[in-house]
Amino acid sequence: MQTIVIYVLLIAFAIFALVPMAWMFSTSIKVRWQIFQVPPRWIPETITFEHYERVILPTSQSGKLFGRYFVNSVIVSVATSVLSVVISAPAAYAFSRFHFPGKGAAYFGVLARNMFPLIVFLIPLFFMFSTFRLRNTYAGLIIGYLTFALPLAIWLLKGFFDSIPADLEEAAQVFGCTPVRAFFSVVMPLTLPGIAAAGVFAFVTSWNEVFAAVLLTLTNRTLPAQILFSLDKSGDPFKFAGGFFMLVPSLIFIFFIRRYLFNMWGQISK
Repeated sequence: MQTIVIYVLLIAFAIFALVPMAWMFSTSIKVRWQIFQVPPRWIPETITFEHYERVILPTSQSGKLFGRYFVNSVIVSVATSVLSVVISAPAAYAFSRFHFPGKGAAYFGVLARNMFPLIVFLIPLFFMFSTFRLRNTYAGLIIGYLTFALPLAIWLLKGFFDSIPADLEEAAQVFGCTPVRAFFSVVMPLTLPGIAAAGVFAFVTSWNEVFAAVLLTLTNRTLPAQILFSLDKSGDPFKFAGGFFMLVPSLIFIFFIRRYLFNMWGQISK
């Protein structure tokens, strides 16, 4: 009975997540008059990919701009994901394994950042980046995104490091490994599910983030920021086509690292 309830809940959550995406795709391949058809139809009478062609293909002016903003999003999201993992892994390991003065206060300070949404920090970041000429740059946007990606990544990876017995590292050192080599050869492979989860969170969050990208950039905008900026200038079919295309990179990214996420789920459920 418990298994049936779990499957029912999972199916319900899947429907809740997939129905909006399916409706967005269905609307994006309709001709304009079918969007406002009553009653609405899931499968349009006339299917067209003209909206995707005008939005994506570089042969049109909108396609060229779309490509530039898409590249901006990829650069910022990938850089944020990689840096969040590279920085958070040793930080979480230090919080998990070492004892040093002020450890509790430092860890609380890391977690306290997540008590506030990013929008609270936008005005200070705006003036700070203006002073250091980081506005409208990749570096400024990446730093801004790291402010919310790092705390959760550190918290998540610390839990994984806490679950790994320190005896494994000591045994590796007995057989000649240095502490650094024991960390990379023994501990890191066991935390790959957590690293994948932290990377997914940083990538998806920075890919979908809008407000910081609008405030901190002008010409080097990311794709979500530009779509928000041009909502009142575009027709409904183009909004749905651009919105659905924004989902594709996140889905592809999650698809390729799904194995590590499943491993993480297995560890959590134990």
